[in-house]
Amino acid sequence: MTVQVKPWKSIDEQVEILQSRGLQIEDSDRAKRYLRRLGYYRLSGYWYPFRQFRNLDDAQTTELRSDGFMAGSRFDDLIKLYVFDKKLRLLALDALERIEMALRVDIAHLLGERDACAHENPACFHGNFSKKVNPKFGKTDHQYWLKKYQQQVYRARHTPFVKHNLANYGCLPIWVAIEVWDFGMLSTLYDGMTFEDKRRIALKYGVPDGNKLANYLRSLNFIRNVAAHHTRLWNVNVIDRSPVPQGTYWQQLNNARPFFYFCLMQTFLRVICPTSKWRQRLNTLINEDFPVVGCGAVKIGDFGVTENWRSWELWC
Repeated sequence: MTVQVKPWKSIDEQVEILQSRGLQIEDSDRAKRYLRRLGYYRLSGYWYPFRQFRNLDDAQTTELRSDGFMAGSRFDDLIKLYVFDKKLRLLALDALERIEMALRVDIAHLLGERDACAHENPACFHGNFSKKVNPKFGKTDHQYWLKKYQQQVYRARHTPFVKHNLANYGCLPIWVAIEVWDFGMLSTLYDGMTFEDKRRIALKYGVPDGNKLANYLRSLNFIRNVAAHHTRLWNVNVIDRSPVPQGTYWQQLNNARPFFYFCLMQTFLRVICPTSKWRQRLNTLINEDFPVVGCGAVKIGDFGVTENWRSWELWC
């Protein structure tokens, strides 16, 4: 069976298609450079909001947007949106790196006192994680985690600190093993810890319930994956959503929108790096780099910010 696919288009043809659909391109050569460097498909995620809405009475399609652009849509504006999103991703990765490093140490310090290789010891974790077989994997969640961990160790087998510890001790002590974990492994192992161990770490960050912190980490891992894979972040619909904390300003936020998770990042950073200028950098980015679009296609509310957010104690 022959599969019908879209035909290949040259860069010149791509520019012509966009112009024919109503996108204003003042500098064709500049547009071609961006299309060569970033690709038509990646940029399409940034011009999607500029596309006109279809007539919802049209039963011929389930697409909400037509191919045509709103009046006043400019190529320069969608590039500004792309640049804003790129800077936003880098800002998220900066915060998430600090959070990941700090929580790695929290876990290693707490569990390492009990057993130098606690991450490999099922007795150090909750029974649902270390004893209950997950039918999806045919093994416990801890055994599945250990399989991923061993894969990471194997990839790093030529690294001096891995070679040294395996040769001399037969395993990586947990305070060394954390160096081969990724954010997802950190999140999963924390979730598998005992209730009391999770609570002790959660309280450090002002979270009264360790299970809530586990939820926050899962969501932040989603944000981290979006940012690390260069996917559009500024208006992404967050799938793995965290519960909304108690507090007046939290109740104003939508946990399906990215800004909610930037607020969570700032909550962690106030403990980890109290002198950090990260919050000012986010404020400056929103003030100076989010595009003011004449056609009204994009608005900062799609990121999830609400009125007066800068006056919240969290951001002061």
